[in-house]
Amino acid sequence: MTVLGVVGAGTMGAGIAQLGAAAGMRTLLHDPVPEALERGITGAQAGLSKWVEKGRVDASAARLLEPAGSLDGLAPCDLVIEAAPERAELKRDLFGALSMVCGDDVVLATNTSSIPVTSLASAAARPENVVGMHFFNPPPLMPLLEVIRADQSAEQTVERAMEVGRAMGKQVIVAADGPGFLVNRCGRPFNGEGLRLLQERVATHEQIDRVCRLGGGFRMGPFELMDLVGIDVGFEVARSFEELSFGEPRWRPNPIQARMVAAGRLGRKTGRGYYEYAEDGSYRAEDPEPPSPGGDGLALALLGEGQLADGLRDRARSAGHELREGGPAELVVDAGVHRELAGGAEAPAPPGGAPLVVLCAATSLAARGEPGAVGFHVLPPLEGAKLVELTRLPTTPSFACEAAERFFASLGFLCEWVEDAPGLVLGRIVGQLVNEAAFAIGEGVGSADDVDTGLTLGLSHPRGPVAWSDAIGLDHVLALLDGLWNQRHEERYRAAPLLRRAVALGRSLRD
Repeated sequence: MTVLGVVGAGTMGAGIAQLGAAAGMRTLLHDPVPEALERGITGAQAGLSKWVEKGRVDASAARLLEPAGSLDGLAPCDLVIEAAPERAELKRDLFGALSMVCGDDVVLATNTSSIPVTSLASAAARPENVVGMHFFNPPPLMPLLEVIRADQSAEQTVERAMEVGRAMGKQVIVAADGPGFLVNRCGRPFNGEGLRLLQERVATHEQIDRVCRLGGGFRMGPFELMDLVGIDVGFEVARSFEELSFGEPRWRPNPIQARMVAAGRLGRKTGRGYYEYAEDGSYRAEDPEPPSPGGDGLALALLGEGQLADGLRDRARSAGHELREGGPAELVVDAGVHRELAGGAEAPAPPGGAPLVVLCAATSLAARGEPGAVGFHVLPPLEGAKLVELTRLPTTPSFACEAAERFFASLGFLCEWVEDAPGLVLGRIVGQLVNEAAFAIGEGVGSADDVDTGLTLGLSHPRGPVAWSDAIGLDHVLALLDGLWNQRHEERYRAAPLLRRAVALGRSLRD
């Protein structure tokens, strides 16, 4: 029988101990504070009792959980997971002490979410026996375990950590050591690009969140998420990323975070962050339902190739519109990505003098030279999308705006008006998620499948970045990033080498 030790009896430690006992391991839980140890044992036993009632575990599981009053009590352990507070020196001291208490073959694992595992492993007598086991909060409920390979970790150490995680019922992914490991690194653009959009006043925080929920299928938008986690916590994580990466532009903190923390607006825990919270926890109205598709059929010219254009054609036909390849039309929709626009060339001229609606991907509406057009952006797959983003110029006539709204409403979309930019809101956020995943995969931090598994199971995203890239088309993503680079010349928008290579070869990030 495997003997598992857990150091730290807080929420994470008690949850990990519950998982160990449920998996049939003799589990020793230690905390230097007696009251904390008692609370941890009580909490873990309560969790096990609920699982017994539901038939998930045998009643004998509770007998496998024991308190350890001192570190010496962990001497019999085959594997020890530390879930101590996020202080590097504290964790290093623990590994040094455990190296003397436990046997030569013990595997020492850290549950850190931000401290480089390589820096902790060097404190152990046998650094090759150290590995990261990053559980997600709360451990009994979250299905993911991220195993982090330190520079010193032996292959058998990594394999042992994976075995234990699977025995606990976790989906296990493996990441190389580095800032944020795999999941938190690849998820950073969700908040980071949301903050940048707010800083540029492309949309309000309420709009950005609504676009992510209704346009992208996310459970909550970036500002709701930052309020939930704590704005001060997110700010410290951003500062840690910047320090560990030696100033990587993609990971810089945003001045808005600093101002919010200085103002004491830390999110739900203070009753006010980006939102204000009522006593019952409410902070926003329910999202509206999209309109039913259909209406008066239009003679429609729908230009462009690719997943988005094809998806819009399908919805347009279902809504009763007549698609025309040439000749007069009542509305012209150009859904082509037009990557050449990023280099200054012009898109194909649309037919007739009908209102023009153009995709803002490789360029902003202003840069296209269409002063009377309406811009739009929506991401495939369209089956789950409930919202389309629209933008206009001061020169765009009102009848063109009304025509665009009527058309997209007839396809079953809600409309959200935002300011002009390549990719508008959702395109920029998802494009940066795909780009960060391409950087991580290209640098060997993790596999494409592990990236997608990590973000769907660890961060509850509706699909992983690689799945997004397959649905959208990598040429669309690259055109969007190049459009942002050409207009802003900021390093945060440089495309990952793997992404550019995949487009050139016509391959997927999975290849």
